Amino acid sequence: MSDIMLKTENLGITFGGLKAAQDVNIEIKKKQLYGLIGPNGAGKTTIFNLLTGVYKPTAGKFYLDGEELTGKNQEAINRKGIARTFQNIRLFNNMTVVRNVMVGLHNNPEFKCNPFVSAFRLPRHFKVEKAMRERAKELLRIFGLEDERNSLACNLPYGKQRKLEIARALATNPKLLLLDEPAAGMNPQETEELMDTIRFINKEFDLTILLIEHDMKLVGGICEELTVLNFGKVLAEGETKEVLNNPEVIKAYIGD
Repeated sequence: MSDIMLKTENLGITFGGLKAAQDVNIEIKKKQLYGLIGPNGAGKTTIFNLLTGVYKPTAGKFYLDGEELTGKNQEAINRKGIARTFQNIRLFNNMTVVRNVMVGLHNNPEFKCNPFVSAFRLPRHFKVEKAMRERAKELLRIFGLEDERNSLACNLPYGKQRKLEIARALATNPKLLLLDEPAAGMNPQETEELMDTIRFINKEFDLTILLIEHDMKLVGGICEELTVLNFGKVLAEGETKEVLNNPEVIKAYIGD
C-alpha cells in the first residue's frame, strides 16, 4: 500500500490564454505537514481550487490516497476526504459557533438521518442531533472555543473565526486538510497558538495537511517539506530549510 496521500501529475489550468498553473507535480506523504508557498499571484490558491473541484483542470491529473479525483465536483471531492479553509473566512455568520461545526458533520455516515425521520421528529432525529452536538463540542474544545459555542460566529474575534473555520473543515473527517493562509491577520501570539494547534491535529487525527502561508516563521516552524510556485510553475521543492535558502526562491520573493 502506498504511503502517498496526494499526488498531482502535470496538473494545470488555462483561463483563455493565461496559464494560471502548469505542469505542477507534488507528492505528499500520509500524515505529512507540507507547505505550498510563493509570491502573490504565483498560483497557490488556484492549485487549491483544482484540488477541491472549484475549477476543473485543463491538463494533468491528481490522486488522493491512490484514487483519481480529477474533474469531480466539490461535494464528491469532500466526501472522498479533502477539506479546506479559505483566504477570506467563510463562515455561516448568523449561525452559532456549534452549528457551524455541526454543518460539517453531516458528511459522516454515523450522523445520517433520513428526511422522514427528521420531518416527523422521531426519536432517531433527536439521538443523532445530540450525538452531533457532542462531537461538535469535542472539536471546539481542541480550539479553545467550547465556551463560545452558543455565540453567533460573526461575534467571534478574527483569530477565533479562523480557528472555527478549521474546526468545521475537520468535522467533515478529511484525510487531507488544505489550509489557505491560516495565519492571515493574526498577531504573533495567535500565530504561535495556531502553530501548536496545527501540530496537534496533524498528530492526533493522523491527518495530512497542506498549507499555503506567507508567514515564513510559521512555514519554517511546522512544514517538513515545501513546494514553491512562481508564475504558475514549480520553482523549487524539497526539505523546508533547503528550499527557504534556495537563491532562486529568495530572488522570487524579494527580487534581484
